Amino acid sequence: MPELPEVEITRRGILSRIKGRTSTGALVREARFRKPAPKNLSNLIQGQELLDIERRGKYLIWRFEHGSIVSHLGMSGVMRVVNPLETPPVKHDHIDLNFGDLTVRYHDPRRFGFLVWLDESENPYEMAEIRKLGPEPFSDDFNAKDLFASLSKVSVPIKEALLSGKHVVGVGNIYCSESLFKAGINPFVPANLLSKKRLEKLVNAVREVLEISLQEGGSTLRDFVSAEGEKGYFTLSACVYGREGEPCVKCGRPIKRAVQAGRATYYCSLGQRMTRGAAQK
Repeated sequence: MPELPEVEITRRGILSRIKGRTSTGALVREARFRKPAPKNLSNLIQGQELLDIERRGKYLIWRFEHGSIVSHLGMSGVMRVVNPLETPPVKHDHIDLNFGDLTVRYHDPRRFGFLVWLDESENPYEMAEIRKLGPEPFSDDFNAKDLFASLSKVSVPIKEALLSGKHVVGVGNIYCSESLFKAGINPFVPANLLSKKRLEKLVNAVREVLEISLQEGGSTLRDFVSAEGEKGYFTLSACVYGREGEPCVKCGRPIKRAVQAGRATYYCSLGQRMTRGAAQK
């Protein structure tokens, strides 16, 4: 599933090619997504300049002169900038957003994502899905003090708390495992047992891991490619994710794998040992 780095990389790639262009329409080949796509999308955006694309969590907000598109890549979505004359559509290429000789093509085999239109009287940040999101990881709102308060009554394991998106957005499964490893925190420790000092380490680790992923093009496990069609290589430099049985880069012990809430978790049993004392140091 595309997470914050993959969505941000997509945003940057599209903007670098399309920002300031005027839409020449759209083609909706398939409208059945988690939220139905507008079949009259072409009429809605034709003749309008794309002013900017903003990101909130894993949602992209496309700012046109008179309205906005809100899109989400779901579990398998990809948006690429292509020359439509040179790149014919293939199976699961569901929507084209046209800007003269360039097209933003939305490909989504599982159709768990969506692309919807909001008119200029509607605030995208007031959408129910966006309004409930936690703080952005690179914002001042994501800090140890506020995170400590947010987790004070949360007794689920810290990894599950991070994945919920309520306390910080965009820290997906891969990035959770990597951030907890860098912070030396066991993924199974109850979130409300972590001190402000440990959470300060976690905040810094989250930012470091996400920044590295942005530099390396995100993570490609199955489907993700950037707007330019490039794969992401973050997993090649991962310290624990996908490395079950391999030696820890810090201590040499074999990396362990477990399942939490149906998701794979990777960790070092020494550097991330599960003791109350270790959790509160």
